[in-house]
Amino acid sequence: MAFSGLTDGITRGIEGAGASLSETLFDTTLRLGVTGLSRAGKTVFITALVANLLNRGRMPQLKAQAQGRIQAVYLQPQPDVTLPRFDYEAHLAALTGDSPRWPASTRAISELRLSFRVQPAGFLSSWRGPRTLHLDIVDYPGEWLLDLSLLDQSYDAWSEATLARLERRAEAAPYLALARAEDGALRLDEARARQLAETFTAYLTAARDLGRVDVTPGRFLLPGDLAGSPVLTFAPLPKPASTGRNSLWREMENRYEAYKIRVVRPFFRDHFSRIDRQVVLADVLGAIHQGPRAVEDLRRVMAEVLSGFRPGRNTWLSGLFGAHRVERILFAATKADHLHHEQHPALTAITASLLAEAKQRADFSGARTEAMSLASLRATVEEVVTRDGVEVPAVRGVLQSTAKPALMYPGALPSDPSRLLSPAREGAEAWLDADYHLMTFAPARLTLRPGEGPPHIRLDRAVEFLIGDQL
Repeated sequence: MAFSGLTDGITRGIEGAGASLSETLFDTTLRLGVTGLSRAGKTVFITALVANLLNRGRMPQLKAQAQGRIQAVYLQPQPDVTLPRFDYEAHLAALTGDSPRWPASTRAISELRLSFRVQPAGFLSSWRGPRTLHLDIVDYPGEWLLDLSLLDQSYDAWSEATLARLERRAEAAPYLALARAEDGALRLDEARARQLAETFTAYLTAARDLGRVDVTPGRFLLPGDLAGSPVLTFAPLPKPASTGRNSLWREMENRYEAYKIRVVRPFFRDHFSRIDRQVVLADVLGAIHQGPRAVEDLRRVMAEVLSGFRPGRNTWLSGLFGAHRVERILFAATKADHLHHEQHPALTAITASLLAEAKQRADFSGARTEAMSLASLRATVEEVVTRDGVEVPAVRGVLQSTAKPALMYPGALPSDPSRLLSPAREGAEAWLDADYHLMTFAPARLTLRPGEGPPHIRLDRAVEFLIGDQL
């Protein structure tokens, strides 16, 4: 009996070790990066994404769910204990409470792990037990992503391009006046350097509040423990004829290079370079509402964003030699619920056209990219109304500013994206034959049935593109 117990114990130990080894071998971990350009709704996207994966009643386009192969999805402690946890529960409570409100924007990097228990598909599926997919969602500010474009720019080139862009922006007038009055050839005066940096930061803050998408360097807006340090005390200046060793211009150049080495590269090394799949959210409707220049700024920034990735197809050699690449990139135009569904194809086509050139380069290198229009949390209902004797598709919601119901018809988006992109690239000041209006809606009060996540538009299609091949 003792011998029998001993052998049973050894057998169970071997079986347990085999099960642990099998779990280790067959578990998969994907890192999904989520970032958003100005006012794109990144926090709402992640919250609604997690809520609808935990309760998948509204996810019919997720194939593994439709096939009944997802047995469970659950939150787990994140693997990186040095990062803040994305505060999913607090954000969900804000969106689904008795007085729903949009959650506060996140301004730092955070992480959350979702684990899927999935029955494999295919011929051998009946021979294998369930497998586990760990999805690590990495939330980081869009400004940090834009900073990656600085790695390939000198201080001289960055200053010239930035000052040229600021010439067209009223909110930049105070900084431009200060920069034009400065002689970069003079010896460094630390007080003057701080004034330049502070005034430039004030411009960046104003630009972000206006919905501009090209607000770099990003850490000027999110300084953290770097506030007041020399690495954040620089600004773009016209290049003087002489740039001596101790001149203001040369010191600004040194600090700019230090910013790339000490701030941008560590982010790339520690976080960004390990991402497998990526979502970039953009408020395309907001840019159209602002006018042609905002659309052109968005087109340029989206191209810079895509060039910041190392798109391609991962192989086992990639992990071995450190040549990690982003395999799938989704560019999503948010707030599709501000349009009747009849206009969603036009919004998607415009989004695809905004990144057409950069997308071709990424596709050529092996990455899959997709443009999509979606609403992370649907805040409106659709109606058809009569306007000047013509029926038009509209949406109705509760205004954020007044808490009163309102009907919105933002204008008809053109089916041909070049109607918008061509005037934008040519520097037009306004749309010639159309006017686009937007309202800001508050989240609607929800009544959710068991097993249902919050209502959305195409969030299930986004998930299928991003991770469907791993489920």
